[in-house]
Amino acid sequence: MKESYEDIQTDLLVVGGGIVGAGMARDAAMRGIKTMLVEQHDFSNGTSSRSSRLLHGGIRYLAQGKLALVFEASHEKGVIYRIAPHLAEPLPFIFPTYKKTSWPKWQMAIGVRIYDLLCGKRNLGKSSNLSLADLERLLPQLGLDRSTGGVRYFDGLTNDSRLVMDTLASAEKSGAELHNHTRFLGAKKDGQGWACELEETSSGERRTVHCRGIVNATGVWSPELEQSRVKLRPTKGVHLVIDRKRLEVPSAVVLTDEARVLFLIPWGDRTIVGTTDTDYSGPLDDPICDADDLEYILSNINAYFPAANLKGSDVLSTWAGLRPLVADPNGNPSDISRKHEIIMPEPGWWDVTGGKLTTYRLIAEQTIDSVVKHLKFSARKCMTANVPLLPGAPKETPHSGCRPPEVTREIVEYYVANEWVVHLDDIMVRRTSWCHYLQDPLDTAQRVAGWMAELLEWSPERKTEELARYKEIHDQLRACLPEA
Repeated sequence: MKESYEDIQTDLLVVGGGIVGAGMARDAAMRGIKTMLVEQHDFSNGTSSRSSRLLHGGIRYLAQGKLALVFEASHEKGVIYRIAPHLAEPLPFIFPTYKKTSWPKWQMAIGVRIYDLLCGKRNLGKSSNLSLADLERLLPQLGLDRSTGGVRYFDGLTNDSRLVMDTLASAEKSGAELHNHTRFLGAKKDGQGWACELEETSSGERRTVHCRGIVNATGVWSPELEQSRVKLRPTKGVHLVIDRKRLEVPSAVVLTDEARVLFLIPWGDRTIVGTTDTDYSGPLDDPICDADDLEYILSNINAYFPAANLKGSDVLSTWAGLRPLVADPNGNPSDISRKHEIIMPEPGWWDVTGGKLTTYRLIAEQTIDSVVKHLKFSARKCMTANVPLLPGAPKETPHSGCRPPEVTREIVEYYVANEWVVHLDDIMVRRTSWCHYLQDPLDTAQRVAGWMAELLEWSPERKTEELARYKEIHDQLRACLPEA
């Protein structure tokens, strides 16, 4: 699907192929702006495939008094449900309350009512109070010592990486030019705007692309670009995947340890457990779940669900992502604002940081509004809140949904033909989540590699290299687990 981009003249270059960059490429292209997007790895390789997979207004931000942030995210949650119903599944959340905590029931009961009001008619369900008997019926494994009942409210389940892919598909259909595995090396001012040097990572081939504006949407990598003025405080979020038979929950569950919040999220035959929220100063590529992360999550879950008695051997897979939070040296990581920031440190260059998965479309709209105004583009109004990502806005589609698809050659053929696939892990990790979901993903990787070798005409040596590359990723995801 790639074409040569030699001697390309474009209006706007978006750097970063995560959810925010994808949203910008879609928005700009739909307004009639000639747009190119480049990503140094695979699309959604970073934070955008390593989130909690939730569309949420952020009910815990109510306690911090951030009503505007909650309202903003709640509105966008409804927008995504409208434009991508196959990736926005209504999900009830049970929030157990306990005596002598900073989350008393009376406060939470008021909080969920305010939450409903902020969500308005856009909410995915109506909140309610839960008695102790209700809690025991809904969560029989939950320890009820000191419990006062709880509340239930509604947010949504999504698939972060699939949201990126479908947004990109819509962007490409609207005319955006998309290149993954393409590194942005730098940019210099020229007579009309910017001269940008790009490198295709597989061949090392370099090209210069001229554009009038550049948007830096590279997440935690933002400060590394020369013109960037971004200052971040990255935090790490870790998630565990557990067989649902070991931790059965009928809906999402919210647990707190005073400073932080943990979610238990039903995901087909699995349960996702997370997340941590700790300062991070290590390498930006491929952060991992370590022994401390594993111990923290399991010990907290076992404190609330003592009968489960979860151990490291119960964990099927893990993932870890980095949040590109706007720098704030004060306070706990969980208290840092998730509000996004759009700045133009010099004419024609935009840095975009912070924000939440749920608000990606709004971040893109506000950024492209600024681009249009400053560069005086003759552009249409933003249409992304009303145009579905997929034609007909289907509620179910075989290649994209909140849960992984069935393992078939046909589905692999679809991804190879339509979704910018280069490596085996592009399919195993990001297009399908099979690496996290399946009981034996290595066996599946062998089958998928065989199909891809035929479809992409890989040599035997290339197939072996791809399997070794995937095996390294597989082992890294499980490095903290017993007998990994």
